[in-house]
Amino acid sequence: MGTVSPLILPDTGEPGFGVYVHWPFCAAKCPYCDFNSHVRHQAVDQPRFVAAFLKEMEWMRAISGPRTVTSIFMGGGTPSLMLPETVGAILEGIARLWHVPAGIEITMEANPSSVEAERFRGYRAAGVNRLSLGVQALNDRDLKFLGRLHDVDQALVAIRLAREIFPRMSFDLIYARPGQTIADWEAELKQAISYAVDHLSLYQLTIEEGTPFFGLHKAKKFTLPDADESAALYEATQEITAAHGLPAYEVSNHAQPGAESRHNLTYWRYGDYVGIGPGAHGRLTRGRDKLATATERHPETWLAQVEAEGHGIIDQEQLGYEEQADELLLMGLRLKEGIDLVRWQELSGREPDPAREEFLISHGFIERLGNSRLRCTPSGMLILDSVVADLAC
Repeated sequence: MGTVSPLILPDTGEPGFGVYVHWPFCAAKCPYCDFNSHVRHQAVDQPRFVAAFLKEMEWMRAISGPRTVTSIFMGGGTPSLMLPETVGAILEGIARLWHVPAGIEITMEANPSSVEAERFRGYRAAGVNRLSLGVQALNDRDLKFLGRLHDVDQALVAIRLAREIFPRMSFDLIYARPGQTIADWEAELKQAISYAVDHLSLYQLTIEEGTPFFGLHKAKKFTLPDADESAALYEATQEITAAHGLPAYEVSNHAQPGAESRHNLTYWRYGDYVGIGPGAHGRLTRGRDKLATATERHPETWLAQVEAEGHGIIDQEQLGYEEQADELLLMGLRLKEGIDLVRWQELSGREPDPAREEFLISHGFIERLGNSRLRCTPSGMLILDSVVADLAC
C-alpha cells in the first residue's frame, strides 16, 4: 500500500458541505442493485443532461446560499460512462456557484468494464482526484453471479491505472456471498489489500426487495450465510483490515488514518449537502430546521422537469429538531468516532435515557468517550439497528 497523498486537504473533523451529482446510467443492471440506475441502449445526450445538471445546480445554490464546498462526489449508476468533458463541465459549474478550495476531495465512481486509460487521464485533468472502483469480487465465478460485466483481469488493470493516475483510489468488494467460507474470504481480502492504496469499502451482500436477487432468493435458487456465519465474516474482516493498516472507520469502510472518504464523512457526521441529478437527495440547514430534498428518479422525466421548472425536486420536507436528532444518531453511530453528544442533546432536547444507556453499556454494545462522545463497540456494530432504536426512544 502507498502512503496517504498530501494532495487532498486533511480532515478537519467538521461535518462539512458536500455536493453530490448522480449520473443514473449503467451499461447493465446488476441483480443485487437497488440504486437508481437505468440502462439505455441508445447513446445518452450528454450535453443536454449537462445543461440540466447546471440548471438544477443554480436552483440548489439559491436554496443553500453561499457555501464553501468540502467535497464533491459523482455517483451512480456508472459515472465512468461520462465523457471527460461532461465531468469537466459539471465541476466547472460547481466552482462557479460555490466556493471550491483547491485540494478538496473530488471523487468519481467507476466500473472496471468502462475503463480506458485516456478517459481516466481525462477525468484527472478535469479535476477528479479520487476514484472509487466497483470491483465487487476477485474471482470470475462470483463476478458472473453478481452480474458484473468485467472479469478479474479487467479489474486488476483498472486498479493499476487508478493507482497510477489518481492521488487517491478505493475499491468495493461484496462478501457473504453464496457458499463463501471464512477461509475463502480471508484469502480474497488479503489479496485485495495487496492491491489497495489507502481505502477499501467492504459490504455484506444483502437482498433488497424489487431486485432480481429478491425473487431468486425467495425461490431458494441460492442461499446466503446465516446470521452466525455473517457475523463471523464481519469479525474476520475487521481483524484482517486492522492488522494490515486499514482499520474500519465506519461499518463497511476501511482506510489508512487520514485517507477516510471526506464526502461520506459529511453524510455520517450529519453535515449539509446538495443532491443534483435524477434521484439525488440533499440535506440543507435553514435556521432551526433542515431541508430534506429528493429529486425525480426517472432520468428523462427528471430532465423534462428541470428544463421546464429549473429543478427536478419532487419532495421537500422541513425536518425539525427531533427528526434531525434521530438522523444524527442513525448516521453517526455508524462511525468509529461515534456521535457528538452535545450536538445530539441540543437537537433532541434531552439526555440519553440513563436506564437504556446503562443496559447497552453493561452488555458491551456502546461506550462513552469522555463526556462528549458516544459510540458503538465492535459488538454493538453487529446489532447497530437495534442500538439506534434503543437510544432513539
